[in-house]
Amino acid sequence: MLSKEMLSLTILLCALWSSSSALNNEDYDLMFLNFENEIESMVPATEETISCNCQQEHTKWDKLFIMLENSQMKENMLLQSIDEILKVELQTLRTEMIQFVANFAGTCTTTIEKVTSQVLSQVDQTLRRNSNHIQESKTLHESEQRKILDEILQLSHNVSNRLTQLESVWQRAAKVETGFQQPDKSSYIAREDKFILNSLWEELQQTRAELKGSQKWAAQHSLPAGCETAILFPMRSKKIFGSVHPTVEMMLQSFTACIWVKVTEVLDKTIIFSYGTKRNPYEIQFYLSRESAVLAVGSDQNQLIAPNTTSPGQWEHYCGTWSSDNGTISLWANGELVATASEIAGAHTIPDGGILQLGQEKNGCCVGGGFDETLAFSGKLTGFNLWDRVLSSEEITARPRAEDSCNIRGNVVGWGVTEILTHGGAQYIS
Repeated sequence: MLSKEMLSLTILLCALWSSSSALNNEDYDLMFLNFENEIESMVPATEETISCNCQQEHTKWDKLFIMLENSQMKENMLLQSIDEILKVELQTLRTEMIQFVANFAGTCTTTIEKVTSQVLSQVDQTLRRNSNHIQESKTLHESEQRKILDEILQLSHNVSNRLTQLESVWQRAAKVETGFQQPDKSSYIAREDKFILNSLWEELQQTRAELKGSQKWAAQHSLPAGCETAILFPMRSKKIFGSVHPTVEMMLQSFTACIWVKVTEVLDKTIIFSYGTKRNPYEIQFYLSRESAVLAVGSDQNQLIAPNTTSPGQWEHYCGTWSSDNGTISLWANGELVATASEIAGAHTIPDGGILQLGQEKNGCCVGGGFDETLAFSGKLTGFNLWDRVLSSEEITARPRAEDSCNIRGNVVGWGVTEILTHGGAQYIS
């Protein structure tokens, strides 16, 4: 009877073990605890039981060990199955990734080639447009020069013809006065010559007006004498300026600065050039204010003003001088002294390490300093030179009248020698 019960329990145990994978650790321990209690309750502690054949029956501990071995075997089988499944899945995933990378690489290569082709095409079109624009500008400039020369030659030819006619009239009048002409015809010739003289006088007045107009037009479309290039500032913008990079130190106790200017429009403050440091952005300022020219040194309050010195649309030559001795400061316009003063930034030294710019100044208008559009210059600049001394009156007077005014270069900044970079649309023209 006992062996049947044990056999039944063994079968039950196998059934329970088959479902043990759905149980957690706590249920697993509880199951074996109940099983142990059942075994103890089913086996009576009698002498008959004690004297049974132990070799034929397994003890409860043997059964537990058997179940543990079975569970270990099942666990190994489960792990092996999971391992095989993972290997298959990883292999499949690897194959799919390789295929994806191959497809993606092909797509990326095609896209990159397409984008590169588009960029190269755009760059080529831009270069072609710029080249065409430069060629058109050059052709237009040459056409304007030819037009100027043709007009001047035509005017010269007209003047020559009119002078020839005038000379003929004077010769005929002289013959009348000396008696070479017959008396009966003298009055008629005198009246005719008078009419011709009046006509020639009117034509000469008209020719003079035309010649002045052509000279004014030529002056507006050409550069000052001796200047082959200029910097064009096409519009007023905080992004358009020129940066000057002197090859010597800007530690100055005196200076002379000269520049040719043709401004398009003058506002309350239109910067021609400026120099400033992080500590003081207003070390040197030269600007136009409506009809006046202004030079400031050391501060925007230490300034010299020269009224009625600006002419928009025409080339003007300006020079400014300053010396720390007694703070002597002067302004010159077209070779003439227009303003002077003393005790302006006396004993001051302009420090090195700042920024020298054309057409703008880096001021305190913005956080950290920046550019102000209302201060920007529009027009043309050329012949910018800077010396570390005060030039004599004779030297300054001769500058705008010299045939090579742009070739007389300063020792701190020399036009055509010192590097001047253009930014934001400013460009060199010739």
